[in-house]
Amino acid sequence: MVAIIGGPHTRTCLNMATTLCNYKFPQITFGSPPMTYNDNSALFVTWMFPDDIHQLKGILYLLLHFGWTWVGMICLYEEDMERFVQKSLPMFSERGICFDFIECLPKMMYGSEAAEMMEEADKLYRVIMGSTVTAVIFNAETTSIVTLRMMLSVLDSDDIPKERKAKVWIMPPQMEFTSILMQRPLSIDFLHGAISFALHSKELKGFQQFTQKKNPNFEKDDGFIRDFWKDAFECSFSSDITDEGAERICTGEEKLETLPNSVFETTMGGHSYTIYNAVYTVAHALRAMCSSKLKEVQIMDGRRWKYFFQSPWQLHHFLQQVSFNNSAGEQVSFGPNGELETGFDVFNWVTFPNKSFLKVQIGKIDPMAPPKKLLTISANDAVWPLIFNQTLPLSICNEKCPFGYSKVKIEEKLSCCYDCRQCPEGKIADQMDLDNCFPCPEDQHPNKGRDNCLPKTVTYLSFQEPLGISLATISISFSVISAMVLGIFIKHQDTPIVKANNRNLTYILLIALLLSFLCTLLFIGHPDQVKCLLRQSTFGITFSIALSCILGKTTIVVLAFMATKPGSKMRKWVGRRMANTIVLSVFMAQFTICVVWLAISPPFPDSDMHSIVEEIVLECNEGSTTMFYTVLGFMGLLTAVTFTVAFLARNLPDSFNEAKFITFSMLVFCSVWVSFVPTYLSTKGKYVVAVEIFSILASAAGLLGCIFSPKCYIIILRPDLNKKEQLIKK
Repeated sequence: MVAIIGGPHTRTCLNMATTLCNYKFPQITFGSPPMTYNDNSALFVTWMFPDDIHQLKGILYLLLHFGWTWVGMICLYEEDMERFVQKSLPMFSERGICFDFIECLPKMMYGSEAAEMMEEADKLYRVIMGSTVTAVIFNAETTSIVTLRMMLSVLDSDDIPKERKAKVWIMPPQMEFTSILMQRPLSIDFLHGAISFALHSKELKGFQQFTQKKNPNFEKDDGFIRDFWKDAFECSFSSDITDEGAERICTGEEKLETLPNSVFETTMGGHSYTIYNAVYTVAHALRAMCSSKLKEVQIMDGRRWKYFFQSPWQLHHFLQQVSFNNSAGEQVSFGPNGELETGFDVFNWVTFPNKSFLKVQIGKIDPMAPPKKLLTISANDAVWPLIFNQTLPLSICNEKCPFGYSKVKIEEKLSCCYDCRQCPEGKIADQMDLDNCFPCPEDQHPNKGRDNCLPKTVTYLSFQEPLGISLATISISFSVISAMVLGIFIKHQDTPIVKANNRNLTYILLIALLLSFLCTLLFIGHPDQVKCLLRQSTFGITFSIALSCILGKTTIVVLAFMATKPGSKMRKWVGRRMANTIVLSVFMAQFTICVVWLAISPPFPDSDMHSIVEEIVLECNEGSTTMFYTVLGFMGLLTAVTFTVAFLARNLPDSFNEAKFITFSMLVFCSVWVSFVPTYLSTKGKYVVAVEIFSILASAAGLLGCIFSPKCYIIILRPDLNKKEQLIKK
């Protein structure tokens, strides 16, 4: 004997290795290699199975493909469960897969211990069927299906909903269907829709004929064939019974192909294919070793050959170097740790009422492929447990979060169990089960359901909309009124009421108010570079001139009354020079501020993407905010000084001054701009511009109306009062 081929049970193979490695016997065994090679028991073992990590990755990618994030696992041994938790569970957790339970099959017990086994089986059954998971990984080996089938067939509970009992079983390559005699009557419906992995295999030419020739009549020395025959066909050979009528007699001519495949599969499965390759692996290794020895010793007599076969440990080196193509045309070779380099086939199980089944290949796993192509699957025609009505089963902890919602972690629960929360304003979720909502691009906004982005509408205060038309009409109307008042005053320039309080300042004030009304047109329409440069500076300068004129008129009146006192030194300050100085100083100060502003950081056309969710507001960016508020601050200071002087002069005689009208007009002016501040700050979009236009129009109209309407009334309707004698009389 030069080598030993082990069976499909990993634990049995490892126990064999512990003993046989003492004698340095080469072993080729079916089963997954252990996770670590930390002892000498595996030194002479060649595994007809890929590295265990490949099948785990295959299961992981399968779960991700179907979106099964809430799963369970049943292991055969406790050490397998502990090894999985320590070594492999993090790999699943990192990809969002959670395990509701990881349990072990109860150990087979007999006699008085059978009751204890059934109690453990009942606990496991309730854990499995009571769980909300649909996908259950059955991480066991060949004969484990016997225990699982018995447990699912015998145990039942009426308090568990029927839909909970429907599970999709995922079986690794070590697991193949095995049925013992007493299980023949039991149903195999629990396997309908199951998914299993198997070592990649191909149908070998002549295999069917090989199985058909198996016959106990021609292989009488093989006791295994007779025992199998009796179990498979439920009969007894005549030589084994005394009462011929007691049992069905085996003729030995029964046909294996008549058996349901739940009893015997005549197709080439993963196990059979592996044993076939194992035998040829030994043959090729032996040939290679003999060829190597023949090169050293051209002529070997019988004694040397006998010695050669007494040292089988030499074969192990050649087993690891084997690489050949089998009769199916596929390459057989081994990795650095002695594991077979091959992939897996993925099968979907279909069961039938006659207790037979069909395994349909729906995919494959190629360990040599890139991670994204490791699993290739086409499950459109896959069948599922009947209760799911041929729709893809869900195996998730809770319903997926719909569009427009994101996941919210639940404390003290696994990451797969979560609540759903609607996306906050300004964010969307355009996929189900998103961890976080995300904002739309700047030029788009969320729809009402917050599951999609819509283009924002471009908006600005235009001349085509009602608000823009109204403000433009009011602006032009007041500018026309200002021009008419200026015309009236020029026409009646020689009358006492026009000549009073500095006629030139009156003209400048009316022109400034006229320009103030017209400057609001710069705020309406599509913002461009010219409008942005002119509108705030024009507004600031014209209003400053208007306020300086009012300040000049009021100051001259106050100084005039102070100069009437005997011995007063104020007479030299009364006159046009004083008024012109005030107006020119204010103009130059505001003009300088505006020039510096435009030189350092001028306003420019911009777009506001954020103030209003559904709109892109075209606006003028003021450039330097500091300079903008400096312009407004200077106007505020000028307003306060003007109002204070007018207030102090309010009680002077009406016949000689307009202080009361100026005081009232400044009160209106201040009221408008004080209310402007909170309104401006709380308004968004194009209405910010509208608020500023309205404030300009209202304050300028207040000045125009309060100061000039009484004078126009006298000039036009009461010319009899517009006489010097009347003023002196008063």
